[in-house]
Amino acid sequence: MQFAQSTLLDLLATYGYVAVFFFIAIESTGIPFPGETMLITASIYAGHTHRLNIILVIAFAAAGAIIGDNLGYAVGHWGGYRLLRSYGRFIRLHERRLKLGQYLFLQHGGKVVFFGRFISILRTYAAFLAGTNRMPWWRFFAFNAAGGLVWAIVFGTGAYVLGTQIHNLSQTASIVGGILAAFAIVAFIVFIRRNEERLMAEADRAIPDRL
Repeated sequence: MQFAQSTLLDLLATYGYVAVFFFIAIESTGIPFPGETMLITASIYAGHTHRLNIILVIAFAAAGAIIGDNLGYAVGHWGGYRLLRSYGRFIRLHERRLKLGQYLFLQHGGKVVFFGRFISILRTYAAFLAGTNRMPWWRFFAFNAAGGLVWAIVFGTGAYVLGTQIHNLSQTASIVGGILAAFAIVAFIVFIRRNEERLMAEADRAIPDRL
C-alpha cells in the first residue's frame, strides 16, 4: 500500500508519534504497509520542523517494530502452523519437511529475524515465518528487539541528518538488498533441494518427537 508524501506529512502533523508507531506495527504484523517510509518521513519532518523529537521518533519506531513483529509471530505460531499441519500435505509439505523448516529456523532463525528487518520483503514476513516454524519465542524476541532497535536508529538518525538525500540512499540500498536477498534465497533453495534428505535426517535427530 502506498501513501502520498503529503498524506504522510498530514498524518504526522495530526497524530505525531502515534502515526509512526502504527504504520510500522502494521507492516511488521505481515501486512504490506509503508512503515520504513513513515520512519524516514517522520525523521526528516523532525529535522526540518522540530515539531517532533528524533529520539522519540526512533523510540516509537522501535516499539512499533517489536510489538508488530510479535503480533506477526503469534499469527504464524497459532494460525500459520496449524494451516500447514492441516493442509501442508496438499503442497507436499509432509511432516518431515515441516520439521526441516523448524530445524532451519532453530539453526538460522536469528539471522533471518535480525537482518530481515533491513530487507523490505523479509521485514514484512520474517516474524510470521518465525512463528510458523516454531522458532523459540525468547530467541525470536531477542533478535527481533535487537533488529528493530538497530533499524530504527540507523534509518531514523540517517534521515534526520541527511534529510531528503536519504530517499535516494534508501532506494539504492533497497534495490541492492533485494537483489542480494533474491540470490541468497535462490541459492538457499538449491542447497536445500540438493541436501534435503541429509538435512531432514539432521532435523529428525534434533527434533525426535512427532510434531
